[in-house]
Amino acid sequence: MSQSIAVIKGDGIGPEIMDATLRVLDALDCGLDYHFIDAGLTALEKHGTLIPQESLDTIEKLGITLKGPLTTPIGKGFSSINVQLRRHFDLYANVRPAISFPGTQSRYDDIDMITVRENTEGAYLSDGQELIDDGNTGISVIKVTREGSERIVRYAFELAKNNGRKKVTAVHKANIIKTSSGLFLDVAREIAEEYPDIEFQEMIVDNACMQLVMNPHQFDVVVTTNLFGDIMSDLCAGLVGGLGLAPGANIGEKAAIFEAVHGSAPDIEGKKIANPCALLLAAAQMLDHLNMDDKATAIRKGIRDVLENRRDMVTPDMGGTGTTDTFAEALVDYVGR
Repeated sequence: MSQSIAVIKGDGIGPEIMDATLRVLDALDCGLDYHFIDAGLTALEKHGTLIPQESLDTIEKLGITLKGPLTTPIGKGFSSINVQLRRHFDLYANVRPAISFPGTQSRYDDIDMITVRENTEGAYLSDGQELIDDGNTGISVIKVTREGSERIVRYAFELAKNNGRKKVTAVHKANIIKTSSGLFLDVAREIAEEYPDIEFQEMIVDNACMQLVMNPHQFDVVVTTNLFGDIMSDLCAGLVGGLGLAPGANIGEKAAIFEAVHGSAPDIEGKKIANPCALLLAAAQMLDHLNMDDKATAIRKGIRDVLENRRDMVTPDMGGTGTTDTFAEALVDYVGR
Protein backbone atom coordinates (compact mmCIF):
# COMPACT_ATOMS: atom_id res chain seq x y z
CA MET A 1 0.00 0.00 0.00
CA SER A 2 1.44 3.36 -1.00
CA GLN A 3 1.82 6.36 1.28
CA SER A 4 1.11 9.77 -0.24
CA ILE A 5 3.35 12.63 0.89
CA ALA A 6 3.64 16.28 -0.08
CA VAL A 7 7.03 17.33 -1.47
CA ILE A 8 8.36 20.89 -1.52
CA LYS A 9 11.53 20.96 -3.60
CA GLY A 10 12.53 24.35 -2.24
CA ASP A 11 14.64 27.24 -3.45
CA GLY A 12 18.32 27.51 -4.40
CA ILE A 13 19.93 24.11 -3.94
CA GLY A 14 16.61 22.65 -2.80
CA PRO A 15 15.65 20.95 -6.08
CA GLU A 16 19.13 19.40 -6.41
CA ILE A 17 19.21 17.83 -2.94
CA MET A 18 15.54 16.86 -3.17
CA ASP A 19 16.09 15.00 -6.44
CA ALA A 20 19.00 13.15 -4.83
CA THR A 21 16.89 12.27 -1.80
CA LEU A 22 13.91 11.03 -3.81
CA ARG A 23 16.27 8.91 -5.88
CA VAL A 24 17.38 7.14 -2.69
CA LEU A 25 13.82 6.75 -1.41
CA ASP A 26 12.83 5.20 -4.73
CA ALA A 27 15.77 2.79 -4.54
CA LEU A 28 14.54 1.71 -1.11
CA ASP A 29 11.11 0.95 -2.61
CA CYS A 30 9.31 2.85 0.15
CA GLY A 31 5.99 2.89 -1.69
CA LEU A 32 5.75 6.67 -1.51
CA ASP A 33 3.47 8.63 -3.82
CA TYR A 34 4.84 12.17 -4.26
CA HIS A 35 2.59 15.22 -4.57
CA PHE A 36 4.78 18.18 -5.54
CA ILE A 37 3.60 21.53 -4.21
CA ASP A 38 4.89 25.10 -4.44
CA ALA A 39 6.28 27.28 -1.65
CA GLY A 40 8.95 29.95 -1.35
CA LEU A 41 10.27 31.99 -4.25
CA THR A 42 8.85 29.60 -6.83
CA ALA A 43 5.39 30.06 -5.36
CA LEU A 44 5.83 33.82 -5.13
CA GLU A 45 6.66 33.98 -8.83
CA LYS A 46 3.86 31.67 -9.94
CA HIS A 47 1.11 32.54 -7.47
CA GLY A 48 2.05 35.89 -5.94
CA THR A 49 2.35 34.39 -2.46
CA LEU A 50 5.01 32.42 -0.59
CA ILE A 51 2.57 29.72 0.50
CA PRO A 52 -0.46 29.24 -1.79
CA GLN A 53 -3.67 27.98 -0.23
CA GLU A 54 -3.54 24.95 -2.54
CA SER A 55 -0.21 23.96 -0.98
CA LEU A 56 -1.59 24.38 2.54
CA ASP A 57 -4.59 22.25 1.63
CA THR A 58 -2.36 19.47 0.28
CA ILE A 59 -0.19 19.46 3.40
CA GLU A 60 -3.30 19.25 5.56
CA LYS A 61 -4.83 16.47 3.46
CA LEU A 62 -1.75 14.25 3.27
CA GLY A 63 -0.34 14.95 6.73
CA ILE A 64 3.29 14.21 5.76
CA THR A 65 5.59 16.65 3.96
CA LEU A 66 9.23 16.45 2.92
CA LYS A 67 10.60 19.95 2.46
CA GLY A 68 13.72 21.42 0.93
CA PRO A 69 15.13 24.78 2.10
CA LEU A 70 13.00 27.83 1.36
CA THR A 71 13.98 31.46 0.94
CA THR A 72 12.02 34.19 2.69
CA PRO A 73 12.66 37.47 0.83
CA ILE A 74 14.42 40.14 2.85
CA GLY A 75 12.33 43.20 3.64
CA LYS A 76 9.09 44.24 5.25
CA GLY A 77 5.95 42.38 4.34
CA PHE A 78 7.52 38.90 4.37
CA SER A 79 7.45 36.72 7.47
CA SER A 80 9.39 33.47 7.84
CA ILE A 81 7.82 30.69 5.77
CA ASN A 82 8.96 28.06 8.24
CA VAL A 83 7.41 29.90 11.19
CA GLN A 84 4.17 30.33 9.23
CA LEU A 85 3.98 26.60 8.48
CA ARG A 86 4.71 25.64 12.08
CA ARG A 87 2.05 27.95 13.45
CA HIS A 88 -0.55 27.17 10.76
CA PHE A 89 -0.37 23.42 11.39
CA ASP A 90 0.48 23.68 15.11
CA LEU A 91 3.72 21.74 14.61
CA TYR A 92 4.66 22.13 18.23
CA ALA A 93 7.67 19.77 18.42
CA ASN A 94 10.87 20.49 16.53
CA VAL A 95 13.11 17.43 16.76
CA ARG A 96 16.76 17.83 15.77
CA PRO A 97 19.15 14.88 16.22
CA ALA A 98 22.90 15.49 16.28
CA ILE A 99 24.78 12.30 15.44
CA SER A 100 28.45 11.95 14.53
CA PHE A 101 29.40 10.58 11.12
CA PRO A 102 32.87 9.60 9.92
CA GLY A 103 34.94 11.76 7.61
CA THR A 104 33.56 15.10 8.78
CA GLN A 105 35.34 18.12 10.16
CA SER A 106 34.14 17.95 13.73
CA ARG A 107 35.77 18.05 17.12
CA TYR A 108 34.01 14.91 18.36
CA ASP A 109 33.36 11.58 16.67
CA ASP A 110 30.85 9.99 19.03
CA ILE A 111 27.99 12.44 19.56
CA ASP A 112 24.45 11.06 19.73
CA MET A 113 21.86 13.43 21.15
CA ILE A 114 18.52 15.01 20.30
CA THR A 115 17.21 18.51 20.86
CA VAL A 116 13.45 18.79 21.30
CA ARG A 117 12.42 22.41 20.86
CA GLU A 118 9.03 23.97 21.51
CA ASN A 119 8.08 25.26 18.10
CA THR A 120 5.01 27.50 18.25
CA GLU A 121 5.26 29.98 21.11
CA GLY A 122 7.94 31.64 23.24
CA ALA A 123 10.08 34.45 21.79
CA TYR A 124 9.11 33.64 18.19
CA LEU A 125 5.51 34.79 18.48
CA SER A 126 4.80 37.72 16.22
CA ASP A 127 2.02 38.83 18.57
CA GLY A 128 3.09 41.72 20.76
CA GLN A 129 6.03 42.84 18.65
CA GLU A 130 6.10 46.57 17.95
CA LEU A 131 8.29 49.60 17.50
CA ILE A 132 7.49 52.67 19.58
CA ASP A 133 9.11 56.06 20.25
CA ASP A 134 9.38 56.78 16.54
CA GLY A 135 11.09 53.47 15.93
CA ASN A 136 13.69 53.91 18.66
CA THR A 137 12.34 51.22 20.98
CA GLY A 138 11.50 47.65 20.07
CA ILE A 139 9.13 45.56 22.17
CA SER A 140 8.74 41.80 21.94
CA VAL A 141 6.58 39.57 24.11
CA ILE A 142 7.72 36.12 25.25
CA LYS A 143 4.64 33.99 25.82
CA VAL A 144 4.93 30.51 27.34
CA THR A 145 1.84 28.53 28.29
CA ARG A 146 1.33 25.57 30.58
CA GLU A 147 -0.29 23.63 27.75
CA GLY A 148 2.60 24.31 25.38
CA SER A 149 5.17 23.40 28.02
CA GLU A 150 3.37 20.22 29.03
CA ARG A 151 3.09 18.83 25.54
CA ILE A 152 6.69 19.55 24.52
CA VAL A 153 8.18 18.15 27.73
CA ARG A 154 5.97 15.09 27.55
CA TYR A 155 6.98 14.63 23.91
CA ALA A 156 10.64 14.66 24.96
CA PHE A 157 10.11 12.07 27.70
CA GLU A 158 8.04 9.83 25.42
CA LEU A 159 10.72 10.08 22.75
CA ALA A 160 13.35 9.10 25.30
CA LYS A 161 11.25 6.18 26.58
CA ASN A 162 10.42 4.84 23.12
CA ASN A 163 14.00 5.08 21.87
CA GLY A 164 15.82 3.64 24.87
CA ARG A 165 17.34 6.95 25.92
CA LYS A 166 18.14 7.42 29.57
CA LYS A 167 18.20 11.13 30.30
CA VAL A 168 16.23 14.32 29.61
CA THR A 169 17.71 17.74 30.30
CA ALA A 170 15.37 20.73 30.56
CA VAL A 171 17.18 23.93 29.54
CA HIS A 172 15.83 27.24 30.86
CA LYS A 173 16.63 30.72 32.18
CA ALA A 174 14.29 30.66 35.16
CA ASN A 175 16.83 32.35 37.40
CA ILE A 176 16.28 35.59 35.47
CA ILE A 177 13.15 35.16 33.34
CA LYS A 178 11.10 33.97 36.28
CA THR A 179 7.68 34.05 34.64
CA SER A 180 7.85 32.45 31.19
CA SER A 181 11.00 30.39 31.67
CA GLY A 182 10.03 29.70 35.27
CA LEU A 183 6.69 28.26 34.15
CA PHE A 184 8.44 26.00 31.64
CA LEU A 185 10.80 24.70 34.35
CA ASP A 186 7.98 24.11 36.84
CA VAL A 187 6.09 22.08 34.25
CA ALA A 188 9.22 20.11 33.30
CA ARG A 189 9.73 19.15 36.95
CA GLU A 190 6.11 18.00 37.22
CA ILE A 191 6.23 15.89 34.05
CA ALA A 192 9.58 14.36 35.02
CA GLU A 193 7.97 12.78 38.08
CA GLU A 194 5.80 10.69 35.75
CA TYR A 195 8.92 9.07 34.25
CA PRO A 196 10.94 7.72 37.19
CA ASP A 197 13.01 5.43 34.95
CA ILE A 198 14.43 8.38 33.00
CA GLU A 199 17.02 10.62 34.63
CA PHE A 200 15.97 14.25 34.76
CA GLN A 201 18.35 17.18 34.76
CA GLU A 202 17.72 20.92 34.64
CA MET A 203 20.31 23.39 33.37
CA ILE A 204 20.45 27.14 32.82
CA VAL A 205 20.89 27.88 29.12
CA ASP A 206 24.21 29.72 29.29
CA ASN A 207 25.75 26.89 31.32
CA ALA A 208 24.19 24.34 28.94
CA CYS A 209 25.91 25.98 25.96
CA MET A 210 29.25 25.90 27.77
CA GLN A 211 28.74 22.28 28.80
CA LEU A 212 27.85 21.31 25.23
CA VAL A 213 31.22 22.58 24.05
CA MET A 214 33.23 21.13 26.95
CA ASN A 215 31.48 17.81 27.54
CA PRO A 216 28.61 17.08 25.13
CA HIS A 217 28.53 13.40 26.08
CA GLN A 218 26.61 14.21 29.27
CA PHE A 219 23.54 15.05 27.17
CA ASP A 220 21.02 12.63 25.70
CA VAL A 221 17.68 14.36 25.06
CA VAL A 222 17.48 18.14 25.57
CA VAL A 223 14.08 19.84 25.82
CA THR A 224 13.71 23.60 25.81
CA THR A 225 11.75 26.61 24.63
CA ASN A 226 11.70 28.07 21.14
CA LEU A 227 14.56 30.58 21.09
CA PHE A 228 16.94 28.54 23.24
CA GLY A 229 16.21 25.45 21.15
CA ASP A 230 16.93 27.28 17.91
CA ILE A 231 20.32 28.41 19.16
CA MET A 232 21.30 25.16 20.91
CA SER A 233 20.32 22.88 18.04
CA ASP A 234 22.65 24.79 15.71
CA LEU A 235 25.38 24.54 18.33
CA CYS A 236 24.80 20.78 18.40
CA ALA A 237 25.04 20.67 14.61
CA GLY A 238 28.45 22.30 14.94
CA LEU A 239 29.55 19.42 17.15
CA VAL A 240 28.96 16.91 14.34
CA GLY A 241 30.22 18.80 11.31
CA GLY A 242 27.72 21.57 10.60
CA LEU A 243 24.25 22.14 9.19
CA GLY A 244 24.99 19.91 6.22
CA LEU A 245 24.36 16.99 8.58
CA ALA A 246 21.45 18.52 10.49
CA PRO A 247 17.91 17.28 9.78
CA GLY A 248 14.77 18.51 11.48
CA ALA A 249 11.27 17.19 12.07
CA ASN A 250 8.32 19.46 12.87
CA ILE A 251 5.63 17.36 14.50
CA GLY A 252 2.01 18.16 15.31
CA GLU A 253 -1.12 16.18 16.06
CA LYS A 254 -2.35 16.19 12.45
CA ALA A 255 0.67 17.03 10.31
CA ALA A 256 4.44 16.60 10.20
CA ILE A 257 7.03 18.37 8.06
CA PHE A 258 10.55 16.97 7.65
CA GLU A 259 13.27 19.26 6.40
CA ALA A 260 16.90 20.11 5.92
CA VAL A 261 17.42 22.90 8.43
CA HIS A 262 20.12 24.70 6.44
CA GLY A 263 19.44 27.53 4.00
CA SER A 264 18.92 27.53 0.25
CA ALA A 265 22.58 28.45 -0.51
CA PRO A 266 21.91 30.40 -3.73
CA ASP A 267 25.66 30.97 -4.17
CA ILE A 268 26.14 27.31 -5.14
CA GLU A 269 22.83 26.75 -6.88
CA GLY A 270 23.26 24.76 -10.08
CA LYS A 271 26.86 23.75 -9.35
CA LYS A 272 25.81 20.25 -8.26
CA ILE A 273 28.07 20.35 -5.20
CA ALA A 274 25.37 20.74 -2.52
CA ASN A 275 25.54 18.24 0.32
CA PRO A 276 22.27 16.23 0.39
CA CYS A 277 22.88 14.61 3.79
CA ALA A 278 20.65 16.87 5.89
CA LEU A 279 17.63 16.22 3.67
CA LEU A 280 18.45 12.52 3.44
CA LEU A 281 18.56 12.35 7.24
CA ALA A 282 15.27 14.26 7.39
CA ALA A 283 13.82 11.64 5.04
CA ALA A 284 15.05 8.99 7.47
CA GLN A 285 13.18 10.79 10.27
CA MET A 286 10.10 10.75 8.05
CA LEU A 287 10.45 7.00 7.50
CA ASP A 288 10.73 6.48 11.27
CA HIS A 289 7.52 8.47 11.67
CA LEU A 290 5.87 6.22 9.07
CA ASN A 291 7.05 3.09 10.92
CA MET A 292 9.54 2.18 8.19
CA ASP A 293 12.39 1.86 10.68
CA ASP A 294 14.40 -0.61 8.61
CA LYS A 295 14.46 1.74 5.62
CA ALA A 296 15.37 4.70 7.82
CA THR A 297 18.24 2.69 9.26
CA ALA A 298 19.40 1.79 5.75
CA ILE A 299 19.71 5.49 4.86
CA ARG A 300 21.72 6.29 8.00
CA LYS A 301 24.00 3.29 7.57
CA GLY A 302 24.41 4.11 3.90
CA ILE A 303 25.44 7.69 4.62
CA ARG A 304 27.98 6.43 7.13
CA ASP A 305 29.35 3.94 4.61
CA VAL A 306 29.64 6.51 1.81
CA LEU A 307 31.35 9.07 4.05
CA GLU A 308 33.82 6.48 5.26
CA ASN A 309 34.51 4.43 2.15
CA ARG A 310 33.51 6.41 -0.96
CA ARG A 311 35.35 9.70 -0.52
CA ASP A 312 35.48 10.26 -4.27
CA MET A 313 31.67 10.39 -4.26
CA VAL A 314 31.34 12.79 -1.31
CA THR A 315 30.65 16.51 -1.81
CA PRO A 316 33.49 19.05 -1.38
CA ASP A 317 32.13 20.59 1.83
CA MET A 318 32.90 17.27 3.55
CA GLY A 319 36.33 16.92 1.98
CA GLY A 320 35.37 14.79 -1.00
CA THR A 321 35.73 15.27 -4.72
CA GLY A 322 32.22 14.25 -5.75
CA THR A 323 28.91 15.94 -6.46
CA THR A 324 25.34 15.88 -5.20
CA ASP A 325 24.56 13.27 -7.85
CA THR A 326 27.54 11.03 -7.13
CA PHE A 327 26.68 10.99 -3.43
CA ALA A 328 23.16 9.87 -4.31
CA GLU A 329 24.58 7.29 -6.71
CA ALA A 330 26.84 5.83 -4.02
CA LEU A 331 23.97 5.70 -1.54
CA VAL A 332 21.70 4.01 -4.08
CA ASP A 333 24.43 1.41 -4.63
CA TYR A 334 24.60 0.79 -0.89
CA VAL A 335 20.88 0.38 -0.25
CA GLY A 336 20.58 -1.85 -3.31
CA ARG A 337 23.06 -4.45 -2.04
